[in-house]
Amino acid sequence: MPARPWFPKAPFLPPPAGRVTRVADPEAIYRAAAGARPGETILIAEGVYAMPRPLEIKTDRVTVRGASGAREKVILDGGNQGELIRITNCSGVTIADLTVQNVRWNGIKLNSETDVQRASIYNCVLRNIWQRAIKGVLVPAENRERIRPRGCRIRYCLFANDRAKRFEDDPADTPENFGGNYIGGIDVMYPTDWVISDNVFVGIRGRTGEARGAVFLWHDAVGCVVERNVLIDCDSGICLGNSSRNAETKVHATRCVVRNNFLTRVPENGILADYTRDCRILNNTVYDPDSRRGRLIRLVHDNDGLLVANNLVCGPRIRVESQSRLVLRNNLEKVLDPAAFAAPADGDLRLTRRATEAIDRAEPRADVRDDIDGKPRRGRPDIGAHEL
Repeated sequence: MPARPWFPKAPFLPPPAGRVTRVADPEAIYRAAAGARPGETILIAEGVYAMPRPLEIKTDRVTVRGASGAREKVILDGGNQGELIRITNCSGVTIADLTVQNVRWNGIKLNSETDVQRASIYNCVLRNIWQRAIKGVLVPAENRERIRPRGCRIRYCLFANDRAKRFEDDPADTPENFGGNYIGGIDVMYPTDWVISDNVFVGIRGRTGEARGAVFLWHDAVGCVVERNVLIDCDSGICLGNSSRNAETKVHATRCVVRNNFLTRVPENGILADYTRDCRILNNTVYDPDSRRGRLIRLVHDNDGLLVANNLVCGPRIRVESQSRLVLRNNLEKVLDPAAFAAPADGDLRLTRRATEAIDRAEPRADVRDDIDGKPRRGRPDIGAHEL
């Protein structure tokens, strides 16, 4: 499992309050979830748990977490079944400090059409999930504004696959269908006011290198923030929308912000804006000098009001395929000496003193007050995600 000392580290959660149920075998986990009361915490002992069927969570403010806080020591193994954790018709659920692995379709699924609100996924590992690690499904038009998923948080998680997807991982992903590329990290429709921060994505790849986004927000995402994430060797990076729309979707993302992220070798799309409105792409560092598609930052179709500023693009220049009124300002688009970064081959794009063209060259912005490490930006800040 990929690990680097510089990856974001999750602060420990406080001890649980209220009713606590301790479990140490799969059937006890199922019973605890089925009988949970609002506000209850289910603490799972360290171990590997072969989960024979999906775990259903349907109660408000329930927390399911590893007892020790060591996410790699509490493993829920799906045995390549279709789905592992489902959250349905509830609010305030937390999944924390555990690993979800070996799932054919969805590792953690928000049944958003049933009114799922303010879910939190914290310090989890999602490993070898062959469609979507976290999925928020289509919300039907009836009651959409009332039940669309609001206020969810995905923080300090590791999304990692050991290899590219194969046909045998997912019989539904056929040569005639998606060619073995129907795979991504986070895929959510109609999210509102979500925060996706401080996560690491490694090796989310399709059979032929055409996987979906490691972060993919679409179908009228509103007011979401994607910040301080690290993406390495994923086919597609952070995608606000895509080129496919249904008849009722005019804009995929409105007032969403992508800032202070590191992206290394994301050839299909590094950061994509496709059918957006009033979104901002700020102070990201994208590194792929030998990019096979030249799409480190890609702006496609309608993107009215889009601002792209203070980004460090080490490779092909920003690719504009849009006729919209958008603003590109103060981006550094140039292949820098690798010595300008701490360890670019490993994905550590922190600046060194050799990055003279980026240091103190950014425009100060009130909406970018810190960097990828949470350090404050003062005076004349640096271009890209890291403040030296």
